[in-house]
Amino acid sequence: MKHIVFSIVPVQPFRLDLTAWALRRRPANTIDCWDGETFRRALMIDGQIVKVAVRQDGQPNRARLQVNLTGARLTEHTQILTKSLLERMLGLRRDLASFYKLAKRDPRLAPLVEEFRGLKPPRFPTVFETVVNGIACQQLSLLVGILLLSRLAHKYGRVLGPPDDSLHAFPGPENLAGVRSQSLRALGFSGHKANFLLTLGSAIRDRSLDLEQLARLDNEAAVEFLRGLSGVGRWTAEYVLLRGLGRLDIYPGDDVGARNNLARFLGRRKPLDYQGVRRAVAGWQPYAGFIYFHLLLARIKEGGWLEPKRVDNVLGQRNAA
Repeated sequence: MKHIVFSIVPVQPFRLDLTAWALRRRPANTIDCWDGETFRRALMIDGQIVKVAVRQDGQPNRARLQVNLTGARLTEHTQILTKSLLERMLGLRRDLASFYKLAKRDPRLAPLVEEFRGLKPPRFPTVFETVVNGIACQQLSLLVGILLLSRLAHKYGRVLGPPDDSLHAFPGPENLAGVRSQSLRALGFSGHKANFLLTLGSAIRDRSLDLEQLARLDNEAAVEFLRGLSGVGRWTAEYVLLRGLGRLDIYPGDDVGARNNLARFLGRRKPLDYQGVRRAVAGWQPYAGFIYFHLLLARIKEGGWLEPKRVDNVLGQRNAA
């Protein structure tokens, strides 16, 4: 195996711990790994599986990321592609200065944003992975959905590393070629979801569908296109726009967890419906979807999984060394 080490300076401020948790969502996620210091993931880069390990040096306003790549055939081109993909996944090029100005003017919003200052909006590596995430989590708890996704990666994703420290890449459409519906049902997917995923993978493989082209469409057209796929409703379509295309003006109003998080934050006694969510977040546009990630982090913190003080201490010690 070969190794390449390089650094990335993100648009400040930046916190890797917060952004990694917004991406992984639950400790049961074995695809996006975080140990308190290092974000690790196996990615398919230029046709090969590569292990990516990212650590942060410096405090949020002077952050620098150290990236360590491991793979069989690493080249300068591999490094360029990996850097570009990490910038997408971790929102490293997002300048959020106008968002911080907006939050500062809102007495309710300001404390939440300040608590998680340095968070960047994460995205999945591909739109295909985003759609699969959305389908897996439909009508299920987030924990169950993430368990299904982890099983899928362990069963069909390419693996790198020794058995006691291996990482599984998220399977792409090519990895699902020849897979039968009953095999996905054995992992816990419903028959309908299994058939959808296999049909989706087949359409991408034969090039009758290109999900990455959605980036060229505006929100309305992208939602319409996605809802034209059998099995994709409004919630999944909006989820894809936010987590796959990085459309920060999208707050998935049909997401029960996100709706409850918003109602709790606003002190509402009654649950919000879809239109209620749209009205509630209108004053935060074009960053309503970024508030979605802040409220998600607040729930993650309540769950006891986020340990920002310990991470800050680690960063401070390394910065002083």
